Amino acid sequence: MAGTTKSEKIRQRELRAPDSFQKVGVEASDWLAQRQKTIGIAAGVLILGGLGVGIANEISKSGEEKASQALGQALTVLERPVEGVEPPQPGETEPAFKSLKERDEALVTALTDFRKAHSGTHSATTAALSLGKAQFRLGNYPAAQEAFGAFLKDAPANEPLRAGAFEGEGYAFEAQQKFDDAIKSFDQMDASGGGEYLVGMGAYHKARMLILQGKKEEAAQVLSKISTDHPNTAAARQASERLAVLASEGVKVPAPAAPAAAATGQDAG
Repeated sequence: MAGTTKSEKIRQRELRAPDSFQKVGVEASDWLAQRQKTIGIAAGVLILGGLGVGIANEISKSGEEKASQALGQALTVLERPVEGVEPPQPGETEPAFKSLKERDEALVTALTDFRKAHSGTHSATTAALSLGKAQFRLGNYPAAQEAFGAFLKDAPANEPLRAGAFEGEGYAFEAQQKFDDAIKSFDQMDASGGGEYLVGMGAYHKARMLILQGKKEEAAQVLSKISTDHPNTAAARQASERLAVLASEGVKVPAPAAPAAAATGQDAG
């Protein structure tokens, strides 16, 4: 009984705060800096008849700069205080939101309007990630899933925030009890990298889905492998905690596999 209670507490904690992609969010500032750099048009290109291409690039650059500025304006919603949560700053002129829910509703409206007005820009793609998180917090899980999917569709393959978007998408599927779809998202999360904190977290979330499906022994196999593949990580620590709960429930927990280097040394001897 104690193990079951602890397991439920862990699950509630995770669903309350599916925002680990904020830990790699600092890398998101790169896209803004890159979009705001002046695009030089080489004289040789112009001489060779690339004037039309140069004009198109300038127009595109102008559109991206306007979109990045508009996104910054849309996100000022987050700077407004919330009654009982964040006190107003000196000189604050905007009225405080009555609740976090009200602020998230305003953010959803602002970002939805922004994405319509600036469709096709890098800023619109980035806004989809914040929109998905706001929709999730509001409990609009299908809308959150759609927003995360929009980000993943348009973001470049090397975008560092893709892992966080897959995580958000997986949480949205989980909240709708679409566990198989969630597992697919979490598998792709691991394949996307995403920074030191997220290493192994896709496998950890996959194990959680297996537990929810009643496949606890399979989940134990996944969890035990995390510590071997990704030692000394947040995923490994959380996996150990989950394994302890499963063991207390009578689930057979496999012994940790020997590190590859150690195994090789034994064979050589």
